[in-house]
Order: sequence, then structure tokens, then C-alpha cells
Amino acid sequence: MPQPVRAFHIFGDQFTELDALPGALPGTGYLWIATTRSAFEAALPEVQAKLQAWTGAQLFDLHVLDLLNKQRPSTFDYTSAYDLLVFRRLAAGAIAAVDDDGPPSKGRQDAIDLIDTSPVGFAVFDRVLLTVHPTDCQVREFFANRLQNQVSSVEGRAGARMPTSPADLMLRMVNYMVDSYLELRRLLTKQLGELQEQLFGVRGAPGGWRLLLDSRNALHLLEDTCEDQRAAITEWIDALEEWPEETAEAPRREREQLRVRSRDVLEHIERVLSHVRRLEASSEAAVQMHFSEQSNRTNAIMRMLTTLTAIFLPLNLVTGFFGMNFEGLPLIHSPTGFWIIFLVMLALGVGMSIFFWRKRYLGRS
Repeated sequence: MPQPVRAFHIFGDQFTELDALPGALPGTGYLWIATTRSAFEAALPEVQAKLQAWTGAQLFDLHVLDLLNKQRPSTFDYTSAYDLLVFRRLAAGAIAAVDDDGPPSKGRQDAIDLIDTSPVGFAVFDRVLLTVHPTDCQVREFFANRLQNQVSSVEGRAGARMPTSPADLMLRMVNYMVDSYLELRRLLTKQLGELQEQLFGVRGAPGGWRLLLDSRNALHLLEDTCEDQRAAITEWIDALEEWPEETAEAPRREREQLRVRSRDVLEHIERVLSHVRRLEASSEAAVQMHFSEQSNRTNAIMRMLTTLTAIFLPLNLVTGFFGMNFEGLPLIHSPTGFWIIFLVMLALGVGMSIFFWRKRYLGRS
């Protein structure tokens, strides 16, 4: 079972997991402290004391509340000692399918939860990165295993290098959380399209419109989340530009690398936002098509009823005329009168039916 608080030392191409929080910073490299939200709340005094010993500063109380807040939107803030980024992850949630031959089965989720968002907090010091994750977040375990595998790999590719700074590692995590949605966009688009096809089928899917409306609401929430993410990363980029310039060539290259990674993360967020808006437009179009279909169906029913009324109106007139209680009506005493009137009514009915059918007032279009 993963530990609630994990400490890693990263230096060059070396990645080592420590048994406990060290009393002092290592002479080289930097520390990555990864913890769950509940463990961070329980170990807050110890973490604050360690940060004071390592960096000479502690987290402000308002920033601690931001890291512990489960509903905090994506945001960015900075101090003279550290930068704070709260970034809501984009993880795939459960998507309830619709049966072709009936309503969703009993116990199946009634709404479409396209995306599950939970905040992940980053406190970026000069040589310390503190990350606060949800309990079920796989980002920490993924990067811990990935960096450990990079150490054991004998390939020296540039793309497999270790993060050079806490800010670099933070941007890689943020980029991974955004890309986790990009990998699922085809699946989400396909399932949303299949739901729309079922809704516009001959029988339709019972309860399907409820699912579509719920998915549209979920996409609205996701759009707000992406806009908050974009605003937070934009503020981070602006703060990065205000960092004091370094004269050494290596720090200058690291700064440029951070700029490139930050712009790449922002571009990925823009792609997610663009895709979400396309899905929203598709859902909105499906809803409008639904109302148009209902209107056309109502018009077709009213047209059919009006046509039948027009066919039977002269027949009712004939039967009403010969149903009057008078002795002098023509054909009233004739033995063939009934058949004559019957043939006249039959000819009227058949003739008007053929007329309306040729006008396409009867039958399907």
C-alpha cells in the first residue's frame, strides 16, 4: 500500500526515495514531497517545520486552506519564497450506456459523468516541490514509477532526462493531467455520438434525453474548469517572466525550458477547451434537433387529423341530410336509395382520400 507521505531526492539523473523526511536539504538536487490531502492535514505541523528548516519559510495559512480544499478551482498565487498552483485534474469518470432494447438496467448510473475533477496542489520552492493529491489520484504513483524506471533505463535519450527543477517536475505533472483527457476524447466523442443515434432511432432510448441533458451540464462544468486552468497557467507564465534573470548559461536554458513547457501546457489546455466546446455544441444541436423532431411529429399528427376530418366532413353532411325526419326527401322511399347514397359516399371518401394522398397529406413523407 502506498505511503501517505513520500519523499524523493532528485539530482541529475538520480532519483531516490527516502525513508522519511530528511532533517536538512541534500547538498545537491532538490526534494519532491508527495502526500495525500488527508495525510497532509494530519502531518501539517511536521511538514511546516521541515519547510522552515529547508527553505526558511512556511506555507501561509490561506495557502494551506487552498491545498486542503476539495472544491478549490484552479488558481495560482505566489510569495517571495514559493509559488502555489492548485490545478484540477481531468480524469475520466463512469459513463452510463443505454441499452438498445430498453431502459438502463437497475442500479446503473442515471447520469453521464464525463469527467471527474479533483484539485491537486503544488507548492514550488527553489529546491523543494510539495504536491498534495486526492486519495485516489494516480499522478503521484505514475511519476514515482516513471522516474524510477528512467533511472534503471540504459537509454540516454534527451526526452528521458530527469526534471531539472521543482518547477519542471510540476509542469510535467500538470501536462500529464491535461493529456489524460486528450487520450480519452475519441472515446467520449464516440459514446456521445452513439447516444445521439439511439435517441434519434425509430423507438428512441428511454431516459436517453435525461442522460444527454446531464452530459451537457457536465460539459458546462468542464468548460468552467478548463477556463480556470487556463487562467492559472497564464498567471504562472506571467510570474515566470518576472523571475530575476540569471547570468549563467545553464540557469538561462532552464528558464527557457520552463517557458517552453508552460506554453505547451497552455496549448494542451486550449485543445481540451476547444474539444469540450465542440462536444457542447454537438449536445446543444442534439437537443435542438429533438425539439424540432417533436414539432415535426406534432405537425404530422395534426395534418393527419385535419385530413381525416376533411374526408369525413362531406360524408357526415350526407348522412345528416338524409337523416332528417321528413317524408318528402328524395330516395327516402326508394328500395335502391340506400345503395345509391352508399355508392355516392364511397366515391366521395375514396376520391378525397386519393386527392389528399397525391397532395402528400396522407402517408409518410
